Parts: sequence; structure tokens; C-alpha cells
Amino acid sequence: MKNWLFSSLGLMLVIEGLMPFFFPQGWRDTFKKLITMKSGQIRFMGLVSFLLGLIFIFLGR
Repeated sequence: MKNWLFSSLGLMLVIEGLMPFFFPQGWRDTFKKLITMKSGQIRFMGLVSFLLGLIFIFLGR
């Protein structure tokens, strides 16, 4: 169980690190847009991301 958890967290960090590494200006622009969004919009994006992640986990099993 621990191996699966650490592998999943490591893969998430690798994927999240790709955009700032390869496209730092695009990453910066994205965060500038996020700052101007309302809390409800950010929560909705988080919910969609969460649900897609769950779907991918279940499809991968």
C-alpha cells in the first residue's frame, strides 16, 4: 500500500512539474488568470479535477 501511495504522489509531482519546467511563462500567465477568478470558479475546477482523477484511478484498476 505504501509503495502505491508513494508512486502515485511521485507521479503527480512529476506531472505537475512539467509545465513550469518547459513553459515557465505559460505557467506564470495561468496563475495570473487564477488570481482574478472567483472562489466558486476555482472550487468548480478543483471538483472537476478531483472527479477526473477518480475516474482515471478506477479505469486503471
